Amino acid sequence: MAISQDEQNPAVEPHSAPPVPARQAAGRQTLKLTAPWVQGDDDSDPQEHARLLDLYDNSFRNIAEGEVVKGTVLKVTDTEVVVDVGYKSEGIIPVDEFVDEAGQVTVQAGDVVDVLLERTEDREGHIVLSREKAEKMKIWDEVERAFAERKVVIGRVIERIKGGLAVDIGVRAFLPGSQIDVRPVRNLDALRGQELRMRVIKVNKKRGNIVLSRKVLLEEENAEKKKHTLETLAEAKVLHGVVKNITDYGAFIDLGGIDGLLHITDMSWGRVGHPSELFKVNDEIEVIVLKYDSSTERVSLGHKQLVPDPWTTVMDRYPGGARVSGKVVSLTDYGAFIELEPGVEGLIHVSEMSWSKRVKHPSKILNVGDSVDAMVLGVDPSARRISLGLKQVESNPWHELAEKYPVGTRIKGKVRNLTEFGAFVEVEEDIDGLIHISDMSWSKRIKHPSEVLKKSDVVEAMVLSIDAENQRLSLGLKQLATDIWEDFFSRHHVGDTIEGKVVRLTNFGAFVELDEGIEGLIHVSEFDDAHGGEKIELEVEKTYPMKIIKLSPAERKIGLSIRALKSDDVRSEWDVYSSSQGSGGATLGEHLKHK
Repeated sequence: MAISQDEQNPAVEPHSAPPVPARQAAGRQTLKLTAPWVQGDDDSDPQEHARLLDLYDNSFRNIAEGEVVKGTVLKVTDTEVVVDVGYKSEGIIPVDEFVDEAGQVTVQAGDVVDVLLERTEDREGHIVLSREKAEKMKIWDEVERAFAERKVVIGRVIERIKGGLAVDIGVRAFLPGSQIDVRPVRNLDALRGQELRMRVIKVNKKRGNIVLSRKVLLEEENAEKKKHTLETLAEAKVLHGVVKNITDYGAFIDLGGIDGLLHITDMSWGRVGHPSELFKVNDEIEVIVLKYDSSTERVSLGHKQLVPDPWTTVMDRYPGGARVSGKVVSLTDYGAFIELEPGVEGLIHVSEMSWSKRVKHPSKILNVGDSVDAMVLGVDPSARRISLGLKQVESNPWHELAEKYPVGTRIKGKVRNLTEFGAFVEVEEDIDGLIHISDMSWSKRIKHPSEVLKKSDVVEAMVLSIDAENQRLSLGLKQLATDIWEDFFSRHHVGDTIEGKVVRLTNFGAFVELDEGIEGLIHVSEFDDAHGGEKIELEVEKTYPMKIIKLSPAERKIGLSIRALKSDDVRSEWDVYSSSQGSGGATLGEHLKHK
């Protein structure tokens, strides 16, 4: 080991000690030697010389294996770094131990580095050094110091392992799942790659075990923050917070050591399906304290209360009859909700979607996300409701229908549907007219429309009436044919004698077919011969002469009588008899009695 000039003993000649190479002197302990003799340049004491050589060799043994020492970089090659630590030989370290994350070598000749002496000599006579292990030794010392002094360490999460996380703090350490946060963390994988502030709660250098805790540190920090927050917390106060957790019913906001609940109903004046639509974990937001219970330390927060309620002035912006634009945000069985502005929605009822179409579900007309124009039909600010109409922004085809098809017009259409009471015929696209069962035939007694029409038949009908307000169009089928009843009534009068076939008998009389499709009724009181005591027995399918005693065109009813026909026979005989007897003689009653 070289001795520095100011530490040399002036009594010792310069040649009295063996020379030491400069590269071996670096980092080596300086020896302070004294000599009890003074000799010439050519004379030396062999025993003393041996003692000094032994002292020189022992100076190297002051560097023990497993010790971290400082060394000087002598040379850097593509594969290795040569380092002098003041020993008899240099040490060679793989260059990989001096490469940074970018792949660049971080040392050059002349740099002083910390290295670990692993062995004093290998097979080739070099000492075995390690810069990487020296760094880890230094880190372990720092970890032990952090544990003893309760200092904060910063580490990066490497991976998820059984029971928690593996964290790199310079050396591999363990962060138990129970020590990650003050609340249970469901998704540990999400923390991978994140840098965390933690505290060392257990260290064992021999076993290589380090246990960390982030929870302990958070609890300490939160306790301090909470103390400050509670001192200033008050209702109606606006605070800055961080979204800590999101649930189906709201979000928990960290106000600084204490959490407050921002309920979903207090997030926005508008529709919120789920809190995640507005906020994400770690979002920084402003909230207002709605309620604070100091005894339970529960805090209720609001976010929408920071802006005015848009419904207070909704009447001014959306008066009745105004045309508005909006976006479809939701569909239900009964209608579509339209967002007119953030916090204000209106409902288009399914009945207000089309003038002519029978809309079974709003999805047949609209889709979520569609932009639509609508008309304001009504506003109720207290109930926070706006009624909108989609069809009102278009002309009503039913109002034009009366001009296109006045009553009496013949039209053609396809039978779209049959019901028990009639048939619906498509007159125009989405406009149907009804042929009622009573307007299908003048004469036939129709029990079901399918006896006359079939679905998809193209038929010709007559427009009977149009009700635009109630969207009803009445059509008639029989009106295109001659009214056989009108024809019958025009050809017959009360008192006419006519022949008819009995088609059916009832307990109150007999129905008689007088013409094709024309029936009349002989009441049971018109069967009997009240004067002669005879009772006439009528038979179905037999034809009898009878007299018309009543005609009712409006009701399409015809009253018939057989008894009246016989009375006419008696009267004619009386007329003949009375004319032969002159002005005197028997009465009509006597004549009938005689008969």
